[in-house]
Amino acid sequence: MKTIGLIGGMSWESTAHYYRVLNQQAARELGGLHSAPLIVHSLDFAPIAQLQADGDWEAAGALLADVAKRLQTAGAEIIGLATNTMHMVADAITRDLDVPFVHIADPTSAALLADGFSTVGLLGTRFTMEMDFYRDRLMTRGLTTLIPEVDRTNLNAIIYQELCRGIIREESRRIYVSAIERLAARGAEAVILGCTEITMLIDDDVSPIPVYDTTDLHAKALIAAALS
Repeated sequence: MKTIGLIGGMSWESTAHYYRVLNQQAARELGGLHSAPLIVHSLDFAPIAQLQADGDWEAAGALLADVAKRLQTAGAEIIGLATNTMHMVADAITRDLDVPFVHIADPTSAALLADGFSTVGLLGTRFTMEMDFYRDRLMTRGLTTLIPEVDRTNLNAIIYQELCRGIIREESRRIYVSAIERLAARGAEAVILGCTEITMLIDDDVSPIPVYDTTDLHAKALIAAALS
C-alpha cells in the first residue's frame, strides 16, 4: 500500500475525521490490524483563513504547494488536500508534483453519477458555492449544480464560527436542513456536503434528499489510489 500524504488542519476538526475514515477503510480493505500509512501536515488554519478572506489565492497556493512538495520529499506517494475550498488552488499544488493528487470533487461526482443523479445541490463555504472552480469541475463531468439563493452568508458563518471550532448547534442544523429543502424544491436530487466540516451537522437521517459527504468519499478514494 502506498503512503498517503495529507494536507490537513483546515480545519483540524475535519482532518481528525479524515484520519478515522482513512484508517477504517484501510482495515476494511485489508483486514486484520491493517491501517493506513499516512504522513499528515496539519497547518495552522488562521493564516489560511485570512488569505481566503483577503482573496490572496496566489499566496495560499504557493504555501500549499510547498507543503505538498515537502510531503512528497518525506515519502508520500499519493497527495490529498483535506478541504474543499482550498481546491481552488489545486493547479498550483499539482504543478510541480511528481506523485498523484486525488481531487476531492472527482470521487464525489463519480458517486453521484453512479447513482443516476444529474442535478445536485452544493453546500459549502461562500468560496466553494460562489466561485467557479468547484462547480465547473462538476459540470465537466456531467452534473448540474444548484447553490442556495439565500442564506449563503449565514451558512458560511456556521462553518467558520461553529463547525471549525467543534461547535454543533441544533439551530444551525435546522438552517442547513432548510437550505437543503429549498434546493430540493428547485430540482436538486441530492446534495453535496461541499465543506469537510458539514458532515458534523448533516447526514441522511436529517436531510430530505440523499447526502454525499465529500470527506468520506475523498478519504475512501485516497485509500483506493494507495491500493492501486
